[in-house]
Amino acid sequence: MIQENIIAINKELPPEVKLVAVSKFHPAEAIREAYAAGQRRFGENRPQEFAAKVEALKDLDLEWHFIGHLQTNKLKMVLPYAHLVQSVDTQHLLDAIQDWGKANGRVVSILLEMHIGAEETKQGFKEEEVLDILFRAEKFKNIRFCGLMGMASHTDCEEDIRADFARISDFFAYLRDLFPELSDFKELSIGMSGDWKIALDYGATIVRIGTAIFGDRQY
Repeated sequence: MIQENIIAINKELPPEVKLVAVSKFHPAEAIREAYAAGQRRFGENRPQEFAAKVEALKDLDLEWHFIGHLQTNKLKMVLPYAHLVQSVDTQHLLDAIQDWGKANGRVVSILLEMHIGAEETKQGFKEEEVLDILFRAEKFKNIRFCGLMGMASHTDCEEDIRADFARISDFFAYLRDLFPELSDFKELSIGMSGDWKIALDYGATIVRIGTAIFGDRQY
């Protein structure tokens, strides 16, 4: 079933849009099954689970994305292996990643997570905070700013979802115009299992799909 789901989704995704299969709460065997269908990008949101799967699947050529809340004391579990950290949501975390990169001689690719949904519980930056960071981008020598990530409001109202995606999409376009020197700032990661088709209307370059690939969580 996993393979059929991936094939069906890829048929609907434009070739320039990257599919990150969100494998959190699913066993390594499910990732191997997805790999057999040609999937290479996988997203995890818990550092311990991320590190364990990286180790268990090191025989495969996988591109790992970290998409969850990352505490600064867990950086060593994630940063050595992550192709992209999509969920940088505080100045404190950004500073800690910069310090880790400097200490380890690495440049870490990240997305800035924006708070666009209605829920107060969501993490993320406001527009003015993102602007402040990017105006100081040259100070972060060990960070590669690759774009924005966001989650729409948790609702069945398509109008509200479209409003959230339009807001982050418009801001993303504004930032690309304002900071042409940030040549890697190209990714807009919006859209999940329930709303990824809507996200395509707003310029998503990455969609993060879990349940529609793997089914409900297994543990």
